[in-house]
Amino acid sequence: MTQRTRPLDGITVISLEHAVAAPFCTRQLADLGARVIKVERPGSGDFARGYDQRVRGQSSHFTWINRSKQSLALDVKHPQAKAALMQLLKTADVLVQNLAPGAAARMGLSYQALKEHNPRLIVCDISGYGADGPYRDKKAYDLLIQSEAGFLSVTGTPETPSKSGISVADIAAGMVAYSNILSALLLRARTGAGSHIDVSMLEAMGEWMGYPMYYAYQDAPPPPRTGASHASIYPYGPFTAGDGATVMLGLQNEREWKTFCDAVLQRPEVATDARFASNAQRNQHRNELQALILEVFAALTAAQVVERLDAAAIANARVNDMAALWAHPQLQARQRWRSVDTPAGAVPALLPPGVNSAFDYRMDPVPAVGEHTGAILAELGWDEARIAALRAAGTAQGDAE
Repeated sequence: MTQRTRPLDGITVISLEHAVAAPFCTRQLADLGARVIKVERPGSGDFARGYDQRVRGQSSHFTWINRSKQSLALDVKHPQAKAALMQLLKTADVLVQNLAPGAAARMGLSYQALKEHNPRLIVCDISGYGADGPYRDKKAYDLLIQSEAGFLSVTGTPETPSKSGISVADIAAGMVAYSNILSALLLRARTGAGSHIDVSMLEAMGEWMGYPMYYAYQDAPPPPRTGASHASIYPYGPFTAGDGATVMLGLQNEREWKTFCDAVLQRPEVATDARFASNAQRNQHRNELQALILEVFAALTAAQVVERLDAAAIANARVNDMAALWAHPQLQARQRWRSVDTPAGAVPALLPPGVNSAFDYRMDPVPAVGEHTGAILAELGWDEARIAALRAAGTAQGDAE
């Protein structure tokens, strides 16, 4: 079967990346067809490879965000290894890096230095706090940015602030970097010139914190921490049925509220109770309303509650765990699973979200450290003796090792 053209076919991305933010960005570029060359340190490679051993002895984070890439293991502080990197950057389209603050610039890899080397190059720097300001040099990890951005203050229970169960600050920064790179490629198609993108994790999270920020506008009280329930819409959250199982449900408007009272609670008088006459009133009196809902649900199983909710067209969901997500019938029905090779064998992987009628996403293997070093250096015109000398110096690693 002929492969259909992907949006980023022919685009080459060089990435000095580790952890989550930059690798998530570049994996999405690879999904769209870009050639992503991941520059890793010889030996251990990206330190995210060692986060855990949950996927056939490999890291869960690394497996998730590093498929469809080539691994080039180079110590870019070594002059010959740096020369190879500069050769690649001469014709590359994009450079992405999320090294320690200032590290890329000290290696001569700032946009100002590189735009003379390759005027069409797009350089995307990802850091915790951005290229300037008083926090510029401050180290930043995902949980620290969640905390700095106020995310913990609105997440958890009244007694205990909580982090997100996923690396939400890294993911936010990766998504912002990805969309900015796509925009920069479109702009370059018009102007012919590259550009510099400065992505701050704090600013990425700040964008996602827009609702709680405006909720607390002009020193108003912030949204309370309400566990798995919505902080400002009620009822919207988990409720326990008589069999001990939990049902998640949500209402968005007054029409749904009336239907909920009539068809689910089967208590139509509750809809006109002054305490519950608007969302603001329901939110203010959520304890009383919760007790009333739980009293009705106590006589029903979770399946019976869901049956009433579905019949009334009230939004609801199961409270799934990871095993249930792996086995989710909707993902299976839409054929969203594929198999991806890794150094330890094939593993299942979800297709990227968004079904496009014009092309198929790329779903190529997760690379071993330095798997493509020899082939990439050979492409640059390096002969075997020169490649062997670089390996002997400990500044390159390839699959022969």
